[in-house]
Amino acid sequence: MPANLSPEYKRADEQYRQAKTHEEKLAALEEMLATIPKHKGTEHMQADLKRRIAKMREAPTAKAGARSRDIFHVERGGAGQVVLLGFPNCGKSALVGALSNARVSVTDYPFGTHAPVPGMAFHEDVPIQLVDMPPMTPEAVPPGMMGACRSADILAIVVDLAAPDALEQLDGCLNVLTNRGIWPIGRRVGRDERDAEGRQLKTALVLGTKDDLPGAPDTFATLRELYGDRLPMLSVSATTRHNLDAFVSHLFTTLDVIRVYCKQPGKPPDLGAPFILPRGSSVVDMARAVHREFPEKLKYACVWGSAKFDGQQVPRDHVLRDRDIVELHVPS
Repeated sequence: MPANLSPEYKRADEQYRQAKTHEEKLAALEEMLATIPKHKGTEHMQADLKRRIAKMREAPTAKAGARSRDIFHVERGGAGQVVLLGFPNCGKSALVGALSNARVSVTDYPFGTHAPVPGMAFHEDVPIQLVDMPPMTPEAVPPGMMGACRSADILAIVVDLAAPDALEQLDGCLNVLTNRGIWPIGRRVGRDERDAEGRQLKTALVLGTKDDLPGAPDTFATLRELYGDRLPMLSVSATTRHNLDAFVSHLFTTLDVIRVYCKQPGKPPDLGAPFILPRGSSVVDMARAVHREFPEKLKYACVWGSAKFDGQQVPRDHVLRDRDIVELHVPS
């Protein structure tokens, strides 16, 4: 059976041939594996790509005494990682700058961002990491960028509502992702969940920026009519701050986490730095988050909030709720 390789695969193959660093080669191989047609005629090629990727991941990335770094790897922080991607000048950087203290580059010319820029937004007292990605187009996708998209908790596809090509921007972003085996959906999924066809499902939303400019509301209405049944959509403005709080609130709800406050016996609770846990976490999960040895040492716990009465002693498997206060009793 012929391989019938796609144009996306051929571009990734060319990127691999031109790559000079370990990270560039690894990113190109991963792109080749993501875009290669999945059928019997490419089974041997898929196996070879997987073998080469595994070998490169195990190999040292630089000569002794020096280390190279994958600029698209952003260490995770906060309750979850949200990657913002879009075309040049779509408003990603201004948005991240308005919601965090990140040192973003907001310019009037395209491709002002050259590397991922992380910043921390807050839903009340819950930090959520936003990552401003370099701009992309269907013809120019930075090597390594798709790896960052695959590892994110949520993708925010950013579209300039004031631009005449807003629809093309959204179509282009979706095509870049789906052609590389990433399938944006509106519900919460795990970071590496896949469908029956092997496509990686990724929680996503569409963010229309610059909704304070003329024509933006009509453009947003058109986009929502075309894509509103597939992905959540929100229009925002970094200038007027319209819907910025709603955006961060949506992220918190979608991440499906709870905040839990720790209380030492005989002292008031520490309400300044909550522990962020997945919804459905128990007392023993909270103990593990505080210290890896606490689950084994835990005698009992008292809970304010989800217990029948404040300060009630609860079993280890008691399921916690958002804003619970937990007092762990562990022998010293």
